[in-house]
Amino acid sequence: MKRDLPEVIELAGLAPLPKPAAEIVRVLSPLVTPQRWARIEAVVSRRTRSLVPVLEDLADPHNGAAVMRSADAFGCQEVHVIEGRHRFAVSHRVTRGTHRWLDLVRHEGPVACMDHLHARGYEVFVAAMDGDIGPEELAKKPKVAIVFGNEHKGASPEVRARVDGVYRIPMEGFVESLNVSVASAITLYVASRGRHGDLDEAARDEIRARFLLATVRDAERVVKERI
Repeated sequence: MKRDLPEVIELAGLAPLPKPAAEIVRVLSPLVTPQRWARIEAVVSRRTRSLVPVLEDLADPHNGAAVMRSADAFGCQEVHVIEGRHRFAVSHRVTRGTHRWLDLVRHEGPVACMDHLHARGYEVFVAAMDGDIGPEELAKKPKVAIVFGNEHKGASPEVRARVDGVYRIPMEGFVESLNVSVASAITLYVASRGRHGDLDEAARDEIRARFLLATVRDAERVVKERI
């Protein structure tokens, strides 16, 4: 009998690996089919951490899910979340399981998030109608984080006070703004150009380990017993 899945799910933040990544890969990789292993390797080889979407206080679980789906589609490995009035949750039907393949990093508030990203060398940008640059310029930044704010209020004043710049998506019609799910898809598609496959082997091993933990049945038990 097919198990019913909840429509909306709350996601936990990124947990540390239970054992060294290389050891997890050594133990779990023989437990997946050659076809599945080839798919994991293909995805890992195209992942990047130099482009990071940041979601601040999104209210609609469908929007959060759509951004995560776009992040996976365009090779981003990390998604950062700042919760405000709304607990971060996603629509299971929209993510189609893609949340299992992403590193979700939670932050206590806007200041903590901005400080964390700047300490790691990211330039942080937010969308605005009077933005100085377009998404194409974001693709030229070595490490860039892009904030997608609340559907009604946009990014908070605390975030805006700490970003490195604003960008805009050129529009030629009557509309003045785009839904956050559409804006994120356009931005991540353009800003991801030239980044795919920029991780070193240690970073790839960590992602391989996380993918295997999400793939193999009772993976954590197997790792505990064999390592």
